[in-house]
Amino acid sequence: MLRADLHIHSMYSDGQPHPKEILYEAINKGIDVVAVTDHDTFRGSLTARRIALSSRLELVVLIAAEIRTSLGDVLVYCPDTPPERMPREPGELADEAHAHGCIIAPAHPFDVFRGGLGDAVYELRGKIDAIEVYNAKSLPVFNEKALEAARLLGLPGIGGSDAHVLDNIGAAYTLIDAEPDPEEVIKAIKHGRVRAGIRRASIRGRLKSVVWSIRRRVRPPRHDWHWEEMY
Repeated sequence: MLRADLHIHSMYSDGQPHPKEILYEAINKGIDVVAVTDHDTFRGSLTARRIALSSRLELVVLIAAEIRTSLGDVLVYCPDTPPERMPREPGELADEAHAHGCIIAPAHPFDVFRGGLGDAVYELRGKIDAIEVYNAKSLPVFNEKALEAARLLGLPGIGGSDAHVLDNIGAAYTLIDAEPDPEEVIKAIKHGRVRAGIRRASIRGRLKSVVWSIRRRVRPPRHDWHWEEMY
């Protein structure tokens, strides 16, 4: 079984760490699969993939992003090259992702504080491939509603830390029954060969997350890319 963290943010959106730091932190924590899921851009995951390959790291790096759709946040996971177009409408996003061999999963779908799809997940039956049932930043009541939705829809449940600082990586995770290969990992998620889990983030990790949240609001990081520049 591979241990994965399928929801991590880097400096390419609102996270603190560079993708390289994320990779080495994941290795130190015994994580086998990483998805850098920056908001509305694949640049973090593409950078992570290049570093992993050039450094010959024994780590599977999915090409991924967290897309802010018209109804809420949706995670997109690709084995290789992502689509050039990422529609804002969830159903269209699903179609575009599937056409390129990718899968989608609503992020923290019932977290009312953080832009989840909510009950729209039920309307997207047949479009979504999995549901994030454990998000380490969501309250237990919101994760429980996500678990119930996954059960009712017969969809795989995945977990991710939603880490914005290194300490929180791995706080929620997904165990995946697959060979260490991006395509095999995507296939295993789609076919439900997964088990999600969660543990409480450390006090240190929670404090660092709060400090980082305050810092980026007081002095937001300056980036030189826009929504259209997905790569």
